[in-house]
Amino acid sequence: MNDDNGGRNRPDGPHGGFHRERSQPVPPDGRRSPRSGRITVPSRTVRRRRSGLILMACLSVLVLLASGTSWAITGWMSGTLNRFDVFGDLADGDRPEETGGLTFLVIGSDSRESITEEDRTALSVGSTPGRRSDTMMLVRVNHERDRVTVVGLPRDLWVEIPGEGDDKINAAYAYGGPQLAVRTVESVTDVRIDHYVEVDFSGFVDVVDALGGIDVCLPEAIRDPKAKLDMAAGTHRVDGAEALAFARTRATPRGDLDRIDRQQQVLSAMLDQALSSETLADPAKLTAFLESALSSVTVDEGLDTATINQLAYQMRDVDLTEVTFTQVPIADMDFWTPRGDVALLWDEPAARELFADINADRPITDPSDTASEEEKEGEPRPEDIRVRVFNGTGTPGLGATLDTALTGSGFRVPDPASDWSSRDVSSTQVRHGADDAAAAGYLAGLIPNSEAVEDTTLDGELQVVIGFDYTTFQAPEVEAPEPEEAPSAGDAPLTTSTARDNICG
Repeated sequence: MNDDNGGRNRPDGPHGGFHRERSQPVPPDGRRSPRSGRITVPSRTVRRRRSGLILMACLSVLVLLASGTSWAITGWMSGTLNRFDVFGDLADGDRPEETGGLTFLVIGSDSRESITEEDRTALSVGSTPGRRSDTMMLVRVNHERDRVTVVGLPRDLWVEIPGEGDDKINAAYAYGGPQLAVRTVESVTDVRIDHYVEVDFSGFVDVVDALGGIDVCLPEAIRDPKAKLDMAAGTHRVDGAEALAFARTRATPRGDLDRIDRQQQVLSAMLDQALSSETLADPAKLTAFLESALSSVTVDEGLDTATINQLAYQMRDVDLTEVTFTQVPIADMDFWTPRGDVALLWDEPAARELFADINADRPITDPSDTASEEEKEGEPRPEDIRVRVFNGTGTPGLGATLDTALTGSGFRVPDPASDWSSRDVSSTQVRHGADDAAAAGYLAGLIPNSEAVEDTTLDGELQVVIGFDYTTFQAPEVEAPEPEEAPSAGDAPLTTSTARDNICG
């Protein structure tokens, strides 16, 4: 990098192979018109339709690619990125096969070497020497380029690092830089890595600040004196330094796994903020944003201008609901390593199934979502049915008795029973709206001799009108739940969310 980049030059790594060179093209203001010679920027509508380059929204670059909508801008942007020969020394025969999709390894480096002592103190990142991958994510773009899956890899995952033995997965970067990080991830996941993206602490802060801050939300308060983070439960507007502390702290019950959840929330918020703000609509702001945000981003040599533009076009219609976040299922969060420290062990069968789905471009689904769908398609449940009781016979106390029976069986009975408009109703009716026929049929089956009757004035509530043929209410049988095996304290099952789910509010 140039010497005027705020002290962020990257020194050579431990193996002398971390020298990144980049050209310095002049940033354009937009696309040059062939008729007038003026430089313009594509319309806001066109830019937002091309919001699909969520790909590197996984860290700063995905947000940046979302704005790369013209050859002029992406050409300058591509030249601004730092580049490194990540795949040159990898033997193709030893790597996983290509499957048609496109997979990025996105790494957040915890190197402090390019950060001044003043900035280290301000960011509360300490002064630990060396380079490690503070964050690791697999970003998979499917073959059709209409869906993105982001898989978080916990930094303390205990794996075998090729040539180095067993260690935490983030040590691969410290041992051999990007190349060994790629080899390690490929060997343990059997997923081929096509591109590499890296951003360091200062780059992350620059991205968030260039966006004008982001919104994050907390279900519970977090207090981490080491990270200088003290946030109450609720929604907060944070700047780059605060977002970094929020994304890095492990001062919560599930430690590294909670941190991955927060990082996914931050990345979703970054993308949402970039696409909803005025950043992309103002050429000057766009140029300033790209200049500040790209200064600390490193990519592989294959991620060139043509590749960026091709992906931007292919993924122009992808939106936040088609970006799925998950993390590797964990079996043990308190695994004591042979050297005496604590690491994470993943759930081997579940992890293999997850990565097989990634390779096959199958959507990643949360098992609990499947269960919910099965419940929706099955028999109605009392707790989902709202009922009001009317007495059509004049017999005192009959309505109150049925009210009590329904409530005791789990039905929602918000109002006490009352008299019907007449007291000569012969047959008991379960009245319902057009969308509640199944619930009415279920309830009518619990009241002998009753019949379900559609009433178009009703919506979301059933009415039971007691007639002279009413005899009793048969409470539904409640099946005892099958005993479940108690999960261990470290179990972390597969869960998923979309980028839209992760946005506060």
